[in-house]
Amino acid sequence: MLNKEQKEAIVAEVAIVARGAHSAIAAEYRGLTVEQMTKLRQDARTAGVYLRVVRNTLARRALTDTGYACMSDSLKGPLVLAFSKEEPGAAARVMRDFAKDNDKLVVKVIALSGNLLTPGDLAALATMPTRDEALSQLLAAMKAPIGKLASTLQAPVGKLVRTVAAVRDQKQAA
Repeated sequence: MLNKEQKEAIVAEVAIVARGAHSAIAAEYRGLTVEQMTKLRQDARTAGVYLRVVRNTLARRALTDTGYACMSDSLKGPLVLAFSKEEPGAAARVMRDFAKDNDKLVVKVIALSGNLLTPGDLAALATMPTRDEALSQLLAAMKAPIGKLASTLQAPVGKLVRTVAAVRDQKQAA
């Protein structure tokens, strides 16, 4: 049993993490073994996801003054909270990948930047590009018009060179 100070510490810790998180997921873990939960925690740690099993009343208190207060009404049953600290899709990827092999993990609530999503949006959130992928896509999009302009400017010069070479070959053959 937790005493008042321990409960306050948990609420404060979860609230700090929630304020800095990009997305949050609450999933029911009923029926998972200790080994499976340990694997989930390891996967989350590797992906930079904060994972915590918290009593729902404490979770509601922790989420009150954060952008994830919208999740409070949906916190029912044994839930594990996952917060993406570095990129929005990290927690969704961890939950999606873990749920593929463990059907007892059921996503109940998803929130992205304070907006409540349906559990069906897990796949869409999981496929969001990482920061590095998004930057490379942006750079590729910015580079394409410049490359096209360069090839367009080069085309007349190349055509002239080919024409001169064809005239030269024609004169040499004659």
